[in-house]
Amino acid sequence: MSHTSITLTCNAELKDILIAELSESGFEGFEERGNELVAYIPENDFSEVAVERLTKIYGISYKKENIAQTNWNAVWESNFEPVRVDTFCGIRAGFHPPFDPQPQHEIIITPKMSFGTGHHATTSSMIRLMKDVEFRGKRVFDFGTGTGILAILASKMGASVIEAIDIDEWSVENTKENIITNNALAVKVWRSDTPKSIINTYNVVLANINRNILLEFMGDMRRLLVSGGVLLLSGILKEDEKAILEAARQHALVLDQQIEKDNWLAMKLLAR
Repeated sequence: MSHTSITLTCNAELKDILIAELSESGFEGFEERGNELVAYIPENDFSEVAVERLTKIYGISYKKENIAQTNWNAVWESNFEPVRVDTFCGIRAGFHPPFDPQPQHEIIITPKMSFGTGHHATTSSMIRLMKDVEFRGKRVFDFGTGTGILAILASKMGASVIEAIDIDEWSVENTKENIITNNALAVKVWRSDTPKSIINTYNVVLANINRNILLEFMGDMRRLLVSGGVLLLSGILKEDEKAILEAARQHALVLDQQIEKDNWLAMKLLAR
């Protein structure tokens, strides 16, 4: 499957806004190159009208390029550098040497076209929140798993059951590969765009998605949690804080901890 990329020149704050806006228009991957943001979307899903409307709003221009799938994967590999989240977790590709010194948990992933390498503030903040959550023997649900990085970390932290879904088939296949690489065989993943059909309950629910999806499914995520369970959210811009917390309040979810990085928020909520 071929992809289309657009390259936009903008400042750091506008990058965060554009990532959120473009994610809702079907863009699936992002690269930050200095003062440029490169966004990727399947060629058949690209809408010139939607992009021109967005760039007109923010007064910026863009360059469009068609990219073959093999080149897309090469872009990920060539730009994927190892990531450390404090001494707690390190994320690297298989072609990188092991960390020295070793973090508490090392995760090896081949990102391909899936979101979640630990580089973006949303993922690294989720990992920081996970550090202080008890996972040993717990049941975990990962909504929008991407590369599977958070589900795999939950497995390494001792969770007994980890179930994960993603809307994109290539994310599911990528997660399956990463599960094997990390011997995280407790993780089960399948393709789905909604948790509505899930009838199991969990001690921890993870959701690193975007504002609209979080708001749409807040009630379902609460339904999946046992009383006293933990909901970790990310993909929230600072300006969306009020809307997310109001939706959480309506579903008996109480804010326990919050992290802000690069204008992105991650939240730990407790189920009453």
